[in-house]
Amino acid sequence: MKKLSTIILSSFFLLSCGSEEQQECLTNNNEIIVGGSSGFELSDIQVFKKNNGAEPGTLDPHRAEGVPASNVLRDLYEGLVGEKPNGEYIPGAAESWEISEDSKTYTFKIRRDAKWSNGDDVVAEDFVFSLRRSVDPQTLSNYSSMLYPIKNARQIVLGNLEPEALGVYSTDQKTFVVELEEPTPYFLSLLTHSTTYPVHPKSIEKHGASFTRPGNLVTNGAFVLSDWRVQDYIKLDRNPTYWDDKNTTLESVYYLPLDNPDSSLRRYRANELDFTDTTPAEQLPWIRSCLGPELNISPYFGSYYYGFNTTKPPFKNNVELRQALSMAIDRSVITDIILGAGQIPAYGFVPPVKTYSGEKLNWAEWSQQEREDEALRLYIEAGYSSETPLEIEVVYNTSENHKRVALAIAAMWKQTLGVKTTLRNQEWKVFLETRRLKEDTEVYRAGWIGDYDDPYTFSELLHSENEMNHSGFSNQEYDEFLKAASEKNAGEERLSELKKAEKLMLEEMPIIPLYFYVSQHLIKPWVTGLEGNVMDHHYSKYVKILKTETVNSE
Repeated sequence: MKKLSTIILSSFFLLSCGSEEQQECLTNNNEIIVGGSSGFELSDIQVFKKNNGAEPGTLDPHRAEGVPASNVLRDLYEGLVGEKPNGEYIPGAAESWEISEDSKTYTFKIRRDAKWSNGDDVVAEDFVFSLRRSVDPQTLSNYSSMLYPIKNARQIVLGNLEPEALGVYSTDQKTFVVELEEPTPYFLSLLTHSTTYPVHPKSIEKHGASFTRPGNLVTNGAFVLSDWRVQDYIKLDRNPTYWDDKNTTLESVYYLPLDNPDSSLRRYRANELDFTDTTPAEQLPWIRSCLGPELNISPYFGSYYYGFNTTKPPFKNNVELRQALSMAIDRSVITDIILGAGQIPAYGFVPPVKTYSGEKLNWAEWSQQEREDEALRLYIEAGYSSETPLEIEVVYNTSENHKRVALAIAAMWKQTLGVKTTLRNQEWKVFLETRRLKEDTEVYRAGWIGDYDDPYTFSELLHSENEMNHSGFSNQEYDEFLKAASEKNAGEERLSELKKAEKLMLEEMPIIPLYFYVSQHLIKPWVTGLEGNVMDHHYSKYVKILKTETVNSE
């Protein structure tokens, strides 16, 4: 593998050696003083400019998917449970809650001063309406199965019951009750996800599907939608009716859909951005040298992986081939050479969280040469050889970082097995639809960021009924392990069922775990109020822009 690593490293050096950011740090005689004499003085202009990575497909919280949409929705809406900058859970639209002795009934008290952006009161019935809408099959939510812990949710999603049968109700204008099928240790965490956000019933009744447009959208968060220019920016303005507006400082937030990390870096250096969603892998040495204090890298509850379409050849009923392709990938080359930001090679799917330490592939401790030898044996057993090589296509969403990883993997497959790989990139919204339909995919790039801080958020992704299970993996025993885990309280017995599920999945290999994420952001020194957290959730209501002054140091 040493030879292949050298080839890959040389190739990527040639690809990046002419880049502007690889040159020495530019210096001038100007010094920027941040925060005035006290270090905490605020700027007269409170505008925050963020790169969001991609254009959200929708701002309907019950239909949206992907991190770009979630980032915006987090500013527009407020769920029952909120988060501090460090990720700690705090009261949100609900000022308090009580949990029954059997942990199956949650009673929330909605804030008395909670308002919609049009001035209407936020009431318990808004949450009843919204959660029923979220599980209604007609809504076409990609996350409705996430709500299965709520009484009757599964039967509603499957079309066997009407949405009115959902275990949610109000006892008065400000009291909202949720009944669960079984105790769910992560339920409060789940309530920070957009699929549980309230929507304004009257707006949906009036505008239908166009309720998310600027001028129509009524929200209950710290910001309101002011403007949306597709492929240019989304502009949010401060919401004066928000119950905690007195503690909000920003006047506006701009979300820019830049899916090219190099372009994002250039605009950041030109002070057209205050925050980047990631960093270009090939520029990391320069960034560390020249922008070190502005680089923020933190552990992140996410997995980067490749998925197989197991619903059709060549990967349907072909575990040997799926295992061969997985074993031929040197994950350390990807994390240490191609990316280099501290990502962790993944030999399981679930990142470490709380008391859970995930299962690993049974060959995780082998040398790379041993893996490659076994990969070749399995490849031949699956019916392929140098004379009859596998020809496949990998589809990924447009990003230079994704391209670099895809090129490296294609080179490894070619070197070790002789596989002929075609790479195809697609714009984000098209890519999501391609994966969902499964008609035109063989291998696809994917990343899963935990929706709540519990291993179940990864386990349920590959349940046969999950809308986001783009591999088409369907295994009754796997589903039964998840059902057993869902019926147990927090503890070792529950985690044991999740471990069994992960072990079985790794044996079947419907996906190839590649690495565990770290979050990578460049943040300007005049931005305060953001903290690294394992979910990488950031709320603009905590952000302040400090005063800056440029002085000549000569």
